[in-house]
Amino acid sequence: MGHPSLPVDLEVVFLTGNNRPIRRGSVLWLTVTALLMGMNVLLSLSVFSIPVPGGHLYFCDAVINTAAILLDPAAAFVVGGIGSFLGDFFFYPAPMFVSLFSHGLQAVIVSVLSRRLFPQKPVLASSVAAAVGAAVMTAGYTLGRAYVYSTPEYAILKLPFEILQAGFGAVVSILLLYPMHLKEAFHRLLREH
Repeated sequence: MGHPSLPVDLEVVFLTGNNRPIRRGSVLWLTVTALLMGMNVLLSLSVFSIPVPGGHLYFCDAVINTAAILLDPAAAFVVGGIGSFLGDFFFYPAPMFVSLFSHGLQAVIVSVLSRRLFPQKPVLASSVAAAVGAAVMTAGYTLGRAYVYSTPEYAILKLPFEILQAGFGAVVSILLLYPMHLKEAFHRLLREH
């Protein structure tokens, strides 16, 4: 099964919890990844944000965490990192590399931790993973803003809003995936494919 030089866990996507994994690079993998990346870019629009001192509060973290819990780390990076990079590139390019690093790392960490922590308790694993990802994103943006804008004061001014954005994204993604059964619906849809 698969390419002889790649370990199975690097070649197979962990989209499903069932016995039917989806291969990285397949049409389904590309479609789901592109759809979620497009949602991330769309939520980078100021139209879908709340104005706060020094900028806007965006809702893209909810999509990034949801994608990271549903998809493998590579797809999560594409959705979180590259999607955020493109959103900034199109609408506000100054922090685009900060977004690539911060949201990309956030997505990979959430994806890996949600699979490896507490295998018998997926809600707990996903919640802890989203909290760790939120902390990583907040730290990355705070340090990145201090560098990009050459003023730590600006980064500190935005810190409470970064925490709010990260926390909101983590809570919304967990609510969507578990109490609202998005994860179950996603797996059911994939089984029908």
